[in-house]
Amino acid sequence: MKKRAETRIGDTSARIAEPQPLMECGVCWRVYDPAEGDPVWQIEPGVAFEDLPADWRCPECDSPREKFLRRQDEP
Repeated sequence: MKKRAETRIGDTSARIAEPQPLMECGVCWRVYDPAEGDPVWQIEPGVAFEDLPADWRCPECDSPREKFLRRQDEP
């Protein structure tokens, strides 16, 4: 019988291992940095942009996720 992988809330072992790209709001230019998370939405550090909740919006101007662009200076 296979064991299922479980992730617990607050489990730091599930954090991202590699640096993730910075994403910038195309409306107000606020940057989402996965290493910092988003204290406004109570997103802990280590959450990649693609793993944000579907209803997450820019904490600065309330734009939807679709308005965010990958920073050009990122690899």
